[in-house]
Amino acid sequence: MFSNQPLADRLRPRSLEEFAGQEHLVGKEGVLRKVIESGSVPSFILWGPPGVGKTTLARIVANKLERSFFQLSAVHSGVKEVRETIEKAKSQQFFGKPNPILFIDEIHRFNKSQQDSLLGAVEQGILTLIGATTENPSFEVISPLLSRCQVYVLKPLDDETLRKLIDRAVTDDHYLSQYRIRVTEYEALIRISGGDARKLYNALELTVSLEAEKGSEEIVVTDDMVLGHVQQNLAMYDKNGEQHYDIISAFIKSLRGSDPNAAVYWLARMVEGGEDVKFIARRMVILAAEDIGLANPNALLLAQACFNAVNLVGWPESKIILSETAVYLATSPKSNAAYMAIENAIASVRQHGDLPVPLHLRNAPTRLMKDLGYHEGYRYAHDFEDNFVQDNYLPEQITGTIFYEPGRNARELEIRKQLEARWQKIYSYNKDNK
Repeated sequence: MFSNQPLADRLRPRSLEEFAGQEHLVGKEGVLRKVIESGSVPSFILWGPPGVGKTTLARIVANKLERSFFQLSAVHSGVKEVRETIEKAKSQQFFGKPNPILFIDEIHRFNKSQQDSLLGAVEQGILTLIGATTENPSFEVISPLLSRCQVYVLKPLDDETLRKLIDRAVTDDHYLSQYRIRVTEYEALIRISGGDARKLYNALELTVSLEAEKGSEEIVVTDDMVLGHVQQNLAMYDKNGEQHYDIISAFIKSLRGSDPNAAVYWLARMVEGGEDVKFIARRMVILAAEDIGLANPNALLLAQACFNAVNLVGWPESKIILSETAVYLATSPKSNAAYMAIENAIASVRQHGDLPVPLHLRNAPTRLMKDLGYHEGYRYAHDFEDNFVQDNYLPEQITGTIFYEPGRNARELEIRKQLEARWQKIYSYNKDNK
């Protein structure tokens, strides 16, 4: 009695009036609705999690404006397919016919050259591009293409909208409506969906179809029934979607904030969601250098050892190594002084440009260079007490600039004492030699 066509496709909205959710975009005062109704639609990108209506909206726009509609998937298409589609669009530019719409699903999967191939057609108005992505377009779409597109953000569907979709499905779908279906509990279906209409419909259809096989006259959908039929990971972590960035962000912020409990929780979310073990370990290596630094130099060594170990061990044992490292990093003293030092130095380079290297610091491999004063006056630090000599190692224009400011932790306070003593000697030396 069931169709091979999924329920989500059977109930796909064909107009803005049928579209559920995203009121901020397509409601009566929605910004995208106003653009569509104006009849002048620019190229745009729909950014949001799976199953919230990105493809559906693109089709509705094409139908509303009576435009030709081409669809490509970035997973299966390359530059060749893009160029062929552009040529088809060019062939339709006759008698004032409006330019067609090219919809590219998962546009973030296109590499730079593939995205570059779209630029000319978009800029010349050969076609209107609608891209769909689960990733932040700021990171995944090249700047020239992004600058030519509006970006509209779609949200996970809320509980009220999901309930309406369930009620609509059991009454309006041709196949489900053949059964006496009564939904008495919605929580399990909503929780399984995670705001994704496609997951919601799949869970509902699976539940109904399995109950229908029992020959029941009436199907009463309950939470226990749904959970009993739907074998699915309820961790609600999509390693290929937006949560990939949200959860790793929460993990890193928990480490930086010295909260081992939160750190291992977000680590568990990634482990359960099937995140790439090397990705997790690599981010901890970065954090050890950026946020712990010289407050505990062993942190970087442990993080590097963790990265090497998980590559050797693999799942599931790597979770133990990741947990040990995460707890160590979270409980380590924190300092971003080394990170800020390079940021400050880079800012100085950009401000002052390529300042000349002082003569005494230059290499002098030839006689001419020696005659020009290269290396002259350089004093070898190891020839002096404590392996230190008062000298200037910066370009003259920025002499005395401090880029590294030691953090307020036990180890860097010792470093501060050493540097302050040396800075005083350098200050006195520079003052006497002006």
